[in-house]
Amino acid sequence: MTEPHLPRPTAQQRWILASLSLSMLMPSLDTSIANAGLPTLAQGLGATFSQVQWVVLAYLLAITAAIVSAGRLGDLLGRRRLLIAGIALFTLASLACGLAPTLALLIAARALQGLGAAVMLALTVAMVGESLPKERTGSAMGLLGTMSAIGTTLGPSLGGLLMAGLGWRSIFLVNVPLGVANLWLARRWLPRLPAGAATRPRFDIPGTVLLAATLATYALAMTSHRFGLLAAAAAGAGLFVLVEARSAAPLVRLAMLSEPALGAGLATSALVSTVIMTTLVVGPFYLARSLQLPAAIVGLVLSAGPLVSALTGAPAGRLVDRVGAPRMTFAGLGVMLAGAGALASVPARFGIAGYIGSVVIMTAGYATFQAANNTGLMSRVDAAQRGLASGMLSLSRNLGLVTGASAMGAVFAAATGPAVSDPTAVATGLHATFGVGALLVALALAIAVRGHALVRRQAARQVPA
Repeated sequence: MTEPHLPRPTAQQRWILASLSLSMLMPSLDTSIANAGLPTLAQGLGATFSQVQWVVLAYLLAITAAIVSAGRLGDLLGRRRLLIAGIALFTLASLACGLAPTLALLIAARALQGLGAAVMLALTVAMVGESLPKERTGSAMGLLGTMSAIGTTLGPSLGGLLMAGLGWRSIFLVNVPLGVANLWLARRWLPRLPAGAATRPRFDIPGTVLLAATLATYALAMTSHRFGLLAAAAAGAGLFVLVEARSAAPLVRLAMLSEPALGAGLATSALVSTVIMTTLVVGPFYLARSLQLPAAIVGLVLSAGPLVSALTGAPAGRLVDRVGAPRMTFAGLGVMLAGAGALASVPARFGIAGYIGSVVIMTAGYATFQAANNTGLMSRVDAAQRGLASGMLSLSRNLGLVTGASAMGAVFAAATGPAVSDPTAVATGLHATFGVGALLVALALAIAVRGHALVRRQAARQVPA
């Protein structure tokens, strides 16, 4: 059987993709653009390193805390309208960051920038379903995955170049022309669709505040290693469940999480994001201390994974459109499992070549999984809930990245032991950590298979006899 042929996208579809691509690129770029310049920021603002770290933390915490609520607000108020407002907020906050005279004002502006980024990340994926035909959903999701990878990869190098030539303020001001261009594109090309139902439900303010506080507490606990905060986050999660169960218009309908497609998609996204973060946390130690590579070469090797992810996303999305999301989800997870298994064993025999080859395999699988999982999940969500589902999907990925940085780092530290400078011990830690990573990917594959089976069983029961 021949694969279906897709017609070339229309001019309007290309402009829509340009706007959505910028809406994904800008917040992804700012996730990492400030990291390389923290020493310069500390010197320029007369701050300590621990103080200037909040320039990064404020942005990440704001995204994590607000992304689900941003998606739900888009469902209620109109996704196009709120996305445009998010782009405007991000652009104005970027200008405020670039003009900030003190560290406190810079951190406050970064938090506002994170709120704008939360809106953009939550609603960009949700807008695909109502802006483009169904047969192009996979291609669009793959392209958005590519833009996310490009932004994250480009951030440190672009930030370093801008700071070297124009000073630290330029790393924030560069967003202003991008934001202005994106505002024009969004207002001109994104389709106008009615918001929600005629009788819109109330927005769940208590649930929103409680969820935001819980997520911020969890993210802060994992990023700052203050694990006493985990108990507070767990208590907040329990209280959130109680509040939502009694709310007449809950932020998150708890029954949604029991739906096989959504539950499996969120769980697998969190698991594989936890594993993919390991390459950025454990990889530098292995390359620098076990293989004893210079810093410049370490940086080049670390860029291999994100580069492969950027190159794989769009082609993987086109394959999703042709062969279907479930099969490509399984394929992506299978390739990821092979890559994680290889990282647990191959570098011991083949050194840097084995490491790079294994990372390339794993990140190619990750990019394929992302395109397929996003497409499959969003195609099964009711149109009125797309913003909320997109926010939850972005949240699952962010929580996976945060958890991976902390939990997988702890696995590596435990496996390495006190001899963190010994090349053999570091290699042992790498292999053990990715052994755990392979188990997590295998668990994700099992969840995906079971979720697909439950979806098919539900569909079979709904077919009239």
